[in-house]
Amino acid sequence: MNDQYYLSKTEPNKSCLITLRDIILRQDEEVSETTKYGMPCFCYKKKMFCYLWTDKKTDEPYILFVEGKLLEHPNLEIGKRARMKTFSVNPADDLPIQTIEILLNQALDLYRNGTIAVK
Repeated sequence: MNDQYYLSKTEPNKSCLITLRDIILRQDEEVSETTKYGMPCFCYKKKMFCYLWTDKKTDEPYILFVEGKLLEHPNLEIGKRARMKTFSVNPADDLPIQTIEILLNQALDLYRNGTIAVK
């Protein structure tokens, strides 16, 4: 875990990202956190499934789903990516926790049910 990433952010992003981290980590006991490419990365059984980051233009936090192309939700954005999709969060608003948990569990189910192979 790299607390420095979270602590280096200013409010309200700092609190938002820390809360998102907690939500992600509590979804499954097999979820762990590491750092990849300078970003907080979350793995399921050591297989990357999502990242936390902030948008370069808006500075708003988002969750990047590694296998996003396999997820369908009206609030997921693919942008110019072929494989990944993002879910943006406004740090000034209440977090849509139920939606976030649904998306996280849809992503985790890809690994749990074998759609994405894990070791």
